[in-house]
Amino acid sequence: MSNYLSAFAEDLENMIEMKTALGYKKSTFIDRAHKFDEFCLKNFPEESVLSETIVLTWIKEKIGKGSSAAHARAAFARGLAKYQNAIGKNAYMLSDKFATGHNAFIPYLMTDNELSEFFKVADTIEKKSDILWGPTISTYFRLTYTCGLRPGEGRNLKLENIDFSTGEIQIIDSKWHKSRTVVMSEDMLVLMKKYASIRKNHRPDSEYFFPSPSGGPYTSGQFGTVFKKIFAISKSDVPKEFLPSIRVYDLRHRFATANISMWLDQKLDISSRLPYLQTYMGHRDIEATGYYIHLLPENLVKSTGIDWETLNRMVPRAELWEK
Repeated sequence: MSNYLSAFAEDLENMIEMKTALGYKKSTFIDRAHKFDEFCLKNFPEESVLSETIVLTWIKEKIGKGSSAAHARAAFARGLAKYQNAIGKNAYMLSDKFATGHNAFIPYLMTDNELSEFFKVADTIEKKSDILWGPTISTYFRLTYTCGLRPGEGRNLKLENIDFSTGEIQIIDSKWHKSRTVVMSEDMLVLMKKYASIRKNHRPDSEYFFPSPSGGPYTSGQFGTVFKKIFAISKSDVPKEFLPSIRVYDLRHRFATANISMWLDQKLDISSRLPYLQTYMGHRDIEATGYYIHLLPENLVKSTGIDWETLNRMVPRAELWEK
């Protein structure tokens, strides 16, 4: 017997079953699916295929009640439309240009020299009240950059999820409740082992690899604030009012574009390598990974003869906040 009562019942069941088979957690979709089912049963009891009216009415209920709520409904509607279209139904696909209150944030891609200066300063950061603070900052930001991690993936990393013999790190239950494995470079592994030794002497009882004085993980605000401070110090010749807006997340953006730039320099086929980068970075779809090509300098991408018509068909929907 179906868990749903509307005319969308079968598609909702099958879509969630498919998502679960792909590694997503059922809990990611189940609550919103039930709300959508109740909404359709009440307002569109005879309809079984997404129409523009259904989608916009569904989202309209949350407009003005917080952009995240409206965005969540929009994302669910796109997912259901993608599934229905895949099985041959003519479902309405909400445009990605639909505004749900998110402000686009343009990544700041540090140059090689800026990265070098940033890490030089990071290595000098200390706090008298916390002897582990300096090594934590130095190691955390390098790990975030060299492995292309989301900031929270490093902050919440647990000691048990690091294999110091292979250099593998298990990223557990990250964005969209997906897990994946990343592999550190040899240099990063050496630094991680060095930090692990220091950490063991000061906070051996914490399960987190980068433990705060309380033993739990640091907050995004704590690392975000020191990240901006380090960047400002490394750019001391630039007046503060002229410094670009920058976030820890930009280290992840720099990781992605650095890899793509390397492939372009080597004249390799980008489209065949994007799926590997997608898997490594934990992107939900190839569109999010392909977006990074658009962040590269125009003269670089044009000089390599990229087939932009094919690329734009492949990555039409990427948005910065999905990274």
